[in-house]
Amino acid sequence: MKFNRRSALLLAGMTALGFAAPANAEVEETTLRFAHVVNEQDVYQDAAEKFRDLVAERSDGKIKVEIFPNATLGDERTLLEGMQIGTVDMGIITNGPVSNFVEEIAVFELPFLFPSREKAVEILDGEIGQEILGKLENVNLKGLTYAERGFRNLTNSKHPVKAPADVDGLRIRVMENPVYVDSFRALGADAIPMAWNEALTAMQQGTIDGQENPINVIYSFKLSETQKTMTLTRHTYAPAIIVMGMPAWQKLSAEAQEIVLQAAKDAANFERELSANSEGEQLQALRDQGMEIVEDADLAAFSEAVAPVYEKYGAKFGEYLPRIQEALK
Repeated sequence: MKFNRRSALLLAGMTALGFAAPANAEVEETTLRFAHVVNEQDVYQDAAEKFRDLVAERSDGKIKVEIFPNATLGDERTLLEGMQIGTVDMGIITNGPVSNFVEEIAVFELPFLFPSREKAVEILDGEIGQEILGKLENVNLKGLTYAERGFRNLTNSKHPVKAPADVDGLRIRVMENPVYVDSFRALGADAIPMAWNEALTAMQQGTIDGQENPINVIYSFKLSETQKTMTLTRHTYAPAIIVMGMPAWQKLSAEAQEIVLQAAKDAANFERELSANSEGEQLQALRDQGMEIVEDADLAAFSEAVAPVYEKYGAKFGEYLPRIQEALK
């Protein structure tokens, strides 16, 4: 139909009667590459799939998401660097490696900081967490929301760990994050920072003795095959971040940005709930696979042993550590 004054009047009349332009008229067709470093059995994959489905539904199929698991596009630091320059669009990244880009975000990694998942989520989704998340924009990244990696626990192939003395001399893989390195060195371990895909090979070859991760990772990667024992230290609550590169974010219209942002938040909440609900079942499965689970470790002694980490990093995080501690009272 030729668009003339009569057509314009007709369109105006339709709008007045409640007939409006399609809600997603400003959303252009695009494909987002969503990457993570774990396998398809992990809750990161569940979050990615939920995000994919939500944006497809809410954009009428205009925004498509391709998922790249298993570190096929690189380790977590490489993924973040790719987002900065636009070779990767987005992903879900464990908090630890993000501290290489925004130092303050490592405050959440301090050992024995959060007493519960609920308290951690309260801080992350509140003023403090969102303020720190916003700092990613200073390094060409867009932090969309916090998801969950979960409370981390120690495994090893040598012997049960019930006290800090049992950690002495163990070669433990940690994330590439100085807080983790110093925390385990304070316990007497030979803390070895390395990417996760390298750690899997190192455990199989016996070049490292152990690692620390949430139960969902220990289960999904079948670490019971190389690790004899796990201690429920719950030493750190590790967030995950659904993050996007600013080059990809800025290509989206305002409406598309809103769809992506809300879908990320909803997918993160879905993943958190899934992670919490599956923990007990996964723990029992690890027992059934022959892994010894130590539930009565002297956590007070562990907490005391890592006190020097707070002394070293407290000032580095500026006002954030005291603000968190005050909010947790």
